[in-house]
Amino acid sequence: MMRYTEENFTLPFAPNPGKSLNIMTNYGVFSRYPVKTHVIMETDSLGSVLDHYLTPYLQPDDYVFISEKIVAITQGRAFPVEEIKPGRWARLLSSFVQKSSYGIGLGMPCTMELAIREIGLLKILLAAVCAAVTKLFGIHGVFYQILGEQARAIDGPCDYTIPPYNRYAKLAPSRPNEVAKELAAHIGVKVVIIDANDLGVEVLGRSHFDEIDIDFCKEVFRDNPLAQGDEQTPLCILRRVRQEDVSPAILSPNPESR
Repeated sequence: MMRYTEENFTLPFAPNPGKSLNIMTNYGVFSRYPVKTHVIMETDSLGSVLDHYLTPYLQPDDYVFISEKIVAITQGRAFPVEEIKPGRWARLLSSFVQKSSYGIGLGMPCTMELAIREIGLLKILLAAVCAAVTKLFGIHGVFYQILGEQARAIDGPCDYTIPPYNRYAKLAPSRPNEVAKELAAHIGVKVVIIDANDLGVEVLGRSHFDEIDIDFCKEVFRDNPLAQGDEQTPLCILRRVRQEDVSPAILSPNPESR
């Protein structure tokens, strides 16, 4: 195993407010370096963004975690809400979706309209019926379980989102696994495309299926180190470190070890 010196252990990136740089997991101890960027737009190239912000700091065994939002944006899959014209089904179905403080999801007519266009009305109606029935028995979450990651990654405008995207709704990124593979080939390290908030983590794309475990990704990101407000840190360098090199005072513990 590589011995990390002070020179190659520390990167010039600080943790987001209220977040820990380092985390203890069942897979070892890792540092998560959130990388601040400019506001990513549809005209940006993800490869160029990674070259500019990450390439000078990467080591061969690093991972790069990318927010699914900027992938969707650069694919042209984010839309001003005033350009989305919800139909009657979108208005009706969105009224039954439980909204969360961590994201609107399909709880707005405009995001439900995007879901209908992307997933199809019949599948959404089936999910809604199943959710209504199972809720009678105290079972929740069936709606999104049926629709899957494609629906969970759809989101709408929030007050805390950086302009202009506080007035945008977006779809899930297209071909996330292929995008992750292309970016990994470009920068030379493993890439994960992730949808994370303070409620949970969804892994949308992995560059190396046989080498990147979904449970590993969820565990190293379980406390959402990129946060989800105006931090403007859609990229993260993940690096394994030795526990003895990390001060216990700045180490987010493994809950299972408590």
